[in-house]
Amino acid sequence: MPGVSLDRVKRQESLHLAWSLLLFVALATPPVSPAYAQHIDVQGQLSAWSVVNAQDSGASTAGIRYLPLIALDKPLANERSLDLELSPNLFATAPFDSSTGLTRVARARPYRAWVRFKASRYEGRVGLQKINFGSATLLRPLMWFDTVDPRDPLQITDGVYAGLFRSYFPNKATVWAWGLFGNTSLKGWEADGTRTGRPEVGGRLELPVPRGQLAVTTHHRDVDFSRGPQAMVSIGPAFTAEHRYALDGKWDVGVGVWFEGSLTHQSARGLEQPAQRALNVGTDYTFDIGNGLYALGEFFLLERAARPLGPGEGPRIVATLLRYPLGLLDSVSGIVYVDTATGDAYRFVSWQRTYDRWQFYVMGFWNPQQAIVQPGVGGRSLGRSPLAGTGGQVMAVFNHRWRRQW
Repeated sequence: MPGVSLDRVKRQESLHLAWSLLLFVALATPPVSPAYAQHIDVQGQLSAWSVVNAQDSGASTAGIRYLPLIALDKPLANERSLDLELSPNLFATAPFDSSTGLTRVARARPYRAWVRFKASRYEGRVGLQKINFGSATLLRPLMWFDTVDPRDPLQITDGVYAGLFRSYFPNKATVWAWGLFGNTSLKGWEADGTRTGRPEVGGRLELPVPRGQLAVTTHHRDVDFSRGPQAMVSIGPAFTAEHRYALDGKWDVGVGVWFEGSLTHQSARGLEQPAQRALNVGTDYTFDIGNGLYALGEFFLLERAARPLGPGEGPRIVATLLRYPLGLLDSVSGIVYVDTATGDAYRFVSWQRTYDRWQFYVMGFWNPQQAIVQPGVGGRSLGRSPLAGTGGQVMAVFNHRWRRQW
């Protein structure tokens, strides 16, 4: 990552993991005379995969990952509770073709480490956590803090260090408020890093409407142009304020319909295209065909512009998802993205077999070699396999769980 040394990142990860372990030990220790039963939940997900890329042998890899998770639930008086999750990400990957010069990777890094206080009408959560929201499925303008890829059966995504507060009202309205600090990696659609030592703040209001929900969201951060793949090399401002605003909604009117739109604006003078707009409009329905054919369609645009409401330029993508259960154990699905401007098509098919603790996947993809439609795939989120070019992937997943009360 530009501007951040590898040693510094490793030190930060080690400190975060050590802090998480101390936090867990402190909260997991039961009191001398517990008034309420406590629960400890130990889970784990072991996955192994192999990717063969027909166009780029250097992208053909094998990998293994283990995601252990320790969760503690401690009930308190007046319908309140204290709970936490602690989970590291342990993985190793290696290329099939050593002549490519790619480095084998084996890492252990924090994945989730948070503690939450919860009551009937509000909750507060602090630590390394996943924060996501919005109505879209395949291409999400509101993918601000995660890089979940709908083609990834495990939905792996890095978390963010944050404090999150949510309040629930009797009319089913929900208020979110958050603050982020110390996140050095790019998040979501970000092209430039966040200024070191400056917090990010934002919030969201979700309101019930007839047969659906409407929400407004905002987020503010300071951008550091010297960090990220689009670092400024010309004379200009090193930092600028960035403001994000979004509106989304979803309804059930016999078919599911939704929209999700966002506007991002950077305030520094001299930027040619300081505004970025994104819009998603979609619908889904389950047809009464055989065991039930689920179909989803979305239209997505992403534009950069000189003014928030001025003319812009960028991709326009039509996306489709089909899923069909073959029986109790097997299902097949397919996803197609088409860039209407260039004609580029991204195709993905998958077969899945599910048992109580095991899942098996066989996947194929036919994509352009260079372009991507999902940030985070192919290198931003370390330990994930790329889906560029043409190839296939097989994956086996084993899940275990142990729960105890004291």
